[in-house]
Amino acid sequence: MGFVTPDYGTIFWMVIVFGITLYILKRFAWKPILNALKNREASIYEALTAADQARKEVAGLKADHDKIIAEARREKEIILREATNIKDKIVAEAKAQANAEGLKVIQSAREQIEAEKQEAIKDMKKQVVELSVMVAEKIIRKEMKEHKDQEALVNELLKDLKLK
Repeated sequence: MGFVTPDYGTIFWMVIVFGITLYILKRFAWKPILNALKNREASIYEALTAADQARKEVAGLKADHDKIIAEARREKEIILREATNIKDKIVAEAKAQANAEGLKVIQSAREQIEAEKQEAIKDMKKQVVELSVMVAEKIIRKEMKEHKDQEALVNELLKDLKLK
């Protein structure tokens, strides 16, 4: 029955060994263990505080990020609007310049056509006059022998010819 109920001597030595172990633990191990626990608690508290502060900073950064994105979108819209206005202005200027140049080309062509027309009319009149003179000369030589008849015919021809 010695296994179930301990002797008084065994209890005595157990208490003494437990006391010595407790004293050794208290003297050498208890303070370092408590210090390690306090350090661990402090580091956990600091980590939690840092995490909370980081969370707040992230929330602030997210708000700043949202503001920056909104500002960038506004600036993008302004830039696109300005680019569209500039494009429209350039296109309008190009159209106006093209129209002006087209009108200049058309006017130049009209002037050139008019000059060539006047030149052609002048050439035609000259050729008609030359032909008329040649025809008249041949007719006059054959039909008119008197000087008075020749003068009357020349005056009549001059009245009929109206050179412009």
